[in-house]
Amino acid sequence: MGFLSRPVNASERLGAVIVLDAAKEKLSKLEVIWVDQGYSGKNFANAVGQVCGERVRVEVIKRTSETFEQLPKRWIVERINGWLNRFRRLSKDYEVYSGVSEAMIYGSLLRLMVRRLAT
Repeated sequence: MGFLSRPVNASERLGAVIVLDAAKEKLSKLEVIWVDQGYSGKNFANAVGQVCGERVRVEVIKRTSETFEQLPKRWIVERINGWLNRFRRLSKDYEVYSGVSEAMIYGSLLRLMVRRLAT
C-alpha cells in the first residue's frame, strides 16, 4: 500500500507508520521519535519497531499538570513551522505535487541558514 493509496479515514498512527516505512532508508541514524499523547500505546511503538528496527524508541511527551506548561522538544517543531510560515509560498498549500512543496521547504530553510551564517 503506497502513501497516496491509503484510505482517507485511516488514523494518523497508520499514516505515521506508512511515512516511516517509505523513508526508512533515509532514517538509518534515527534513534528517538518524540510524539504527543495521540501516538501513545504499545501498538504504535511495536509498529515503529517493525518498520525502523528495535534501535528506534518512541518517547511520548506527556502533560504533567492541568495548567499550561511548555512541553520539551515540542517548541522545536513549532518554531520551525513559524519560520516557514513567513515565506508566502509556504503559508498555504499552493503546490500540486508534494515534491515541489518539499523543494520549497528545503529552499526556505537553506535561505534561513545562509542568512544566519552571513551575519
